[in-house]
Amino acid sequence: MACHSASRPLSPKTAVLVDMWHLGLEVSKSKFSASLFDMVEIITMNHLSGLGYFMCCRLETKETPDQERKDGEQVERALKDLRCIEVVSAETYAAALYAVKQKLDENGVEKFTVLLSWERKSLVRKYMEQVFTRFYRYELIELPTSSKEKLLKKSWESRSKAGPHVDPEVERIQKEISQFLESLPSLKGDLMILKSSLISEHIFLHGFTTRTGGISYVPTLSSLNLFSSSKRQDPPAVVKENLRRLAHAAGFNPEMYHSIKVNHASDVWVMGRSQPESYDGIVTNQRGITVAAPGADCIPLLFADPVKKVCGAAHSGWQGTLLGVSMAVVHAMVTEYSCNVKDILVVLGPSVGPCCFTLPKESAKEFYKIDPTCVRCFESPNPYVDIRRATRVLLEAGGVLPRNIQDDSVTDPERNLTLCTSCHPNKFYSHVRDGENFGTQIGFISIKN
Repeated sequence: MACHSASRPLSPKTAVLVDMWHLGLEVSKSKFSASLFDMVEIITMNHLSGLGYFMCCRLETKETPDQERKDGEQVERALKDLRCIEVVSAETYAAALYAVKQKLDENGVEKFTVLLSWERKSLVRKYMEQVFTRFYRYELIELPTSSKEKLLKKSWESRSKAGPHVDPEVERIQKEISQFLESLPSLKGDLMILKSSLISEHIFLHGFTTRTGGISYVPTLSSLNLFSSSKRQDPPAVVKENLRRLAHAAGFNPEMYHSIKVNHASDVWVMGRSQPESYDGIVTNQRGITVAAPGADCIPLLFADPVKKVCGAAHSGWQGTLLGVSMAVVHAMVTEYSCNVKDILVVLGPSVGPCCFTLPKESAKEFYKIDPTCVRCFESPNPYVDIRRATRVLLEAGGVLPRNIQDDSVTDPERNLTLCTSCHPNKFYSHVRDGENFGTQIGFISIKN
């Protein structure tokens, strides 16, 4: 196998993962050799080239019987003797698979093949769905089976098609993955939360996240990424762990957390009413409920009325700004909870500044109509646009007092939370700077119990 792998050029975008987890327990030399032969044959016949990984259990726990531990060590030693093969071993399958994912990401691999026994195919698929997003493309290929195993497989498939059933494995797998992720160290330093002096800490719990203190390791997502999608490499389990760490540091319950479902529009969800499929604003008067707005250049806005004890959040990109999402949230607070617009406080979080954000001239014209100072270099094909300035102008026009708006116009640098996300790569994520696989920070707020 080593010679075959060495003779073919390795593709930086493909890999072959060989699942040998089941061979870590009481494996015979004959079975081990046969499995290796089968895998070599499949790799050769299918012209599978790339980075090869064998996964096997190290079994170094106190509960592991001595003989099983020796068997596992024997397998690991044998695999390490093969050139061009890297052994990935761990005490749990979740840990091993996550380690493989890290190695794939380090090598820029997005497409790979998994060789495995038919008995493990269903289980491994469930693990894969928890660890890998649709950003990756993978195929599970079964190893050859004996006549006896084919009969067993046919019988098993017949039983599995008998009818719908609750799969107890998924919950167990999710728990195993969660426990493993909780054990990982934080990256990029301690978790840091930015807070506004405008919002009372006696009534509200709030903050804006930075990119430190999480477990996301992909450079553009590291380390406190708080959003997962099919276009990104962070699976939901990693984002959930990042949120758990944030909740612990900030003091809110992650099970009572609601983040905006972005649509780059101006719809607002009033909590207690039916939830829309998408919305860029959210308001509530329920205590202990944390609402949040994501951002990675778009403005995360927090709203607070200390008199009526109402809070809200909004996601305001350039389209949402033009559509008036900030005033849509203010309007919802006034109409739904009888807030006085003069009591409403608004804080603009980290977002892309006019130093780094440009739009085509046709779009920039709309900001010029709001206020000429919102656009710089107006005569150029792609003028620089100040979405924060536009937001302030619209809020003030809607009746929010100028002193109740906190943005980058504050004179004290220590009070400025509206830093440019693109200009601060060590603090914030930025779509403008990082491209499509960008991370997400949030602004969050809740009414204290």
